[in-house]
Amino acid sequence: MRVKVWGCRGSLPASGPENNTYGGNTSCIQVTQGDTCIILDGGSGILRLGKFLSPEIKEIHVLLTHLHMDHTMGLGFFIPLYNPNIKVHLYGPSTSNEPLVNRLRRYFSPPLFPVRLSELPSHPIIHELNKSEFSIGEVTIQSEFICHPGPTLGYRIMSGKSVFAYLPDHELQMGASNFPNYPEWTSGYEIAKSADLLFHDAAYTSKEYMTKIGWGHSSVRDAIAFGKMCGVKKLALFHHEPTRSDEQLEYMLKESTQHLKLDFEVELCAEGTVYEFE
Repeated sequence: MRVKVWGCRGSLPASGPENNTYGGNTSCIQVTQGDTCIILDGGSGILRLGKFLSPEIKEIHVLLTHLHMDHTMGLGFFIPLYNPNIKVHLYGPSTSNEPLVNRLRRYFSPPLFPVRLSELPSHPIIHELNKSEFSIGEVTIQSEFICHPGPTLGYRIMSGKSVFAYLPDHELQMGASNFPNYPEWTSGYEIAKSADLLFHDAAYTSKEYMTKIGWGHSSVRDAIAFGKMCGVKKLALFHHEPTRSDEQLEYMLKESTQHLKLDFEVELCAEGTVYEFE
């Protein structure tokens, strides 16, 4: 299984030389296993992903965690949606009051976007998910709702003995009872437990978080505590604030970890990074 980062910025794309190391595109991750191509979220990073896809790929599965604009803004620019020879599946969270296809139509319609969903040459196949388990090729996927404003899913991607967990927008303090002392009562635990690699929301410093409670995101310290609680092997911090430069991100990580003794790796998620699993 191969995981490649095409975007890990949060809320809004942030281009500029001060962001060259970790990138400015919003959430988009590609997971490949053999002939299987899975894309997690359709942020601005999906534009470049579409340009570099192998012409051999004829079926693509796009799994959306939720429908906030930073996770969907690139969908209309995803080249395979305009190729009738490629079958595209779109997955996203179900709700009790409105079908997923109706919510996607809001984005694919003026004034937000000039091309309507029904006008796409490759009509995507829509799948609604909740607490689900399903397989795509040799990859098994588990999804469940996590703590973030609006219906939001976390994904656990499994191939053989390898596990990749994806929780890009997740507020741990609002989704737990006495965090981090009770794993079974913590939002996202079942998705992340014993993962080889965890991508997790780490938008704020601990001080910043105190002024942003309820906004749906976590501090670096909370993300690390969650990684420890779940027993992960590697944690890659995700959802970098658009106002933060590479230098500021590195300082934030240093300040948050300098007095901690950890038995797992912690790093900043960076656009272009590739992770390989056996």
